[in-house]
Amino acid sequence: MLKTVFAGTRIAVAAALLLSTPVMAREITHAMGVTDVPDNPQRVVILTNEGTEALLYLGVVPVGAAQSWSGDPWYDHIAAPLADTVPLGTELAVNLEILATLEPDLILGTKVRQESIYPQLSAIAPTVMTETIGGEWQENLKFYADVLGKGAEGEAAVAGFADRTKKIHDALGDAVNEEISMVRFSPNRTRIYYKDTFSGLALSQIGFKRPAAQDKDEFATEVTKERIPEMEGDRIFYFSDDLNSDEAATNLNDWLNDPLWLNLEAVKAGKAQRVSEIIWNTAGGIYAAHLMLDDIEKIYGLASTR
Repeated sequence: MLKTVFAGTRIAVAAALLLSTPVMAREITHAMGVTDVPDNPQRVVILTNEGTEALLYLGVVPVGAAQSWSGDPWYDHIAAPLADTVPLGTELAVNLEILATLEPDLILGTKVRQESIYPQLSAIAPTVMTETIGGEWQENLKFYADVLGKGAEGEAAVAGFADRTKKIHDALGDAVNEEISMVRFSPNRTRIYYKDTFSGLALSQIGFKRPAAQDKDEFATEVTKERIPEMEGDRIFYFSDDLNSDEAATNLNDWLNDPLWLNLEAVKAGKAQRVSEIIWNTAGGIYAAHLMLDDIEKIYGLASTR
């Protein structure tokens, strides 16, 4: 009987100690300041598309995430592992009420999208933010990895992508000297994309050149049809709405049948190719980046480096 009492006492004391011991935390400096985050977060929310891909690549399935820009609610290439993840609205319109019900122990976001709701997010759970998104996806992935206590995995992920781009560079031979033009056709605005874009930085990392008019460390410029000649390159990659809505399809057809477009040397040579807007532009994460490299390999007839 006495032994049973002592055993029960030990269990009760151990339980009390567990309840009274604070969760270990680290100070993380980020775009919005300094925040204490738990060492081993179990219920993570991510509020960027690129961040969702980063977490999945690191083996972390978020309990909630900003939904994909296209998809219902996720891009096809990441839908399966997100089957139980709760969509929280878009990056620009996060549903704070639903987010709060998830009881997260860590929220990851970006200042460029969610600066205005940072106080509300921080009231729900420790919140850390990157400065921006887009071309910075590799630095952001390493940042997320550090916050999650997976710094080595983050470094390995970025190194693996760099290794693929080097192998593709070497396999391309003289073709790597092609000047690549990047164009996005949209009913709202058509843009020529420069180097400081998701796809532009990947092309630069491979070693491709850009036409003189596009060789700028900037994002993009909006153009009218009169500026179609500025789209010229040895090869043109262009994208439009992958869902091919009637409006987008009509707009794309209008541009692609313009005499100025048809007169471009790359178009006449059959080197103007449509690629996925989701993969080359909007998804913005590591899975999309590798899928973009897959496209490059197929277009140039290279062996897979996967």
